[in-house]
Amino acid sequence: MNTMLKKNFNRQWYLINAKKKILGRLSCIIIHYLMGKHKILYKPHIDIGDYVIVINAEQIRITGKKSKNKFYFSHSGYAGGLKKVSFEQLIQKNPKKIIEHSIKGMLPKNKIGILMLNRLKIYKGKIHKHIAQKQYILDI
Repeated sequence: MNTMLKKNFNRQWYLINAKKKILGRLSCIIIHYLMGKHKILYKPHIDIGDYVIVINAEQIRITGKKSKNKFYFSHSGYAGGLKKVSFEQLIQKNPKKIIEHSIKGMLPKNKIGILMLNRLKIYKGKIHKHIAQKQYILDI
């Protein structure tokens, strides 16, 4: 039988420390593992990616003057509901949102992309709740 079934895949858990890492470069590496591109069986229409745990999200860096000049926008849907937050403010308030926003923009814009994003676990600090899983530490 040549058809690849979902039950044939073993998903691994990878741990990445984001301490003093550049946001875009780290996001590319995370995408590689979420999509399963490191596996021999990779096909773009089949979801064979692995779980990725990111710790120390509050210590991520970006280059240049983007910490002051980069803004994240959200809209409530009502008139005058546009909100603008700088990178510096958002990293203090919710560092998980910065990494998630970067990775979401790189994933496929379809149902498989949503499944891949669900396998991403981001934590502020070193403590995470996935100790029971066998994790492979990625040194980047």
